[in-house]
Amino acid sequence: MAKSLTIRKGDRVRVIAGKDKGKEGKVLRSMPEKERVVVENVSMIKKHARPTQKNPQGGIIEMEGTIHVSNVMLMCPSCGQPTRVGRRRDDGTRIRTCKKCGKDIDK
Repeated sequence: MAKSLTIRKGDRVRVIAGKDKGKEGKVLRSMPEKERVVVENVSMIKKHARPTQKNPQGGIIEMEGTIHVSNVMLMCPSCGQPTRVGRRRDDGTRIRTCKKCGKDIDK
């Protein structure tokens, strides 16, 4: 069973470990079953592509690779700091909260 992640698609995150440490970006894709995320302009990889109708030239394409979710930290929209994520229940729904300022991340 896939583990629930505290980081979702569309969140702003900061990389806290690895070769791209310190970079910030938006989460483009979240993969809870592998515990990995794809962040824009982070962990760039080169992929060899054959010519197709969509891409008739083919060649080497540079794209974002995946990064483990433990190597990124959520940026709080309220205080603007990288923070750990807390959870609280409100009418049966889980709401993510900032551990630094205490405000809700999910509106």
